[in-house]
Amino acid sequence: MADPKHLDQITERVERLLLRHEELQRTNSLLVDQVQALQAERDSLKSRLMAARARIDALLERLPPDVAQALNETRKERS
Repeated sequence: MADPKHLDQITERVERLLLRHEELQRTNSLLVDQVQALQAERDSLKSRLMAARARIDALLERLPPDVAQALNETRKERS
């Protein structure tokens, strides 16, 4: 039969491992929540960016052709 002192050591280690596992699960849950919040923020920013681009494109289309061409040339030079 196993030594009682040895069994106590094993029991203590198992209990510490279980506590650590619970801590890691809580931490993981918090990190998952943070990732989801950041993904929602990213999606919102992407949507706002696309809307802003659409508004800019609509404004550019309203410009006279010679001004639009000059803007396009300026864009190409900056790239």
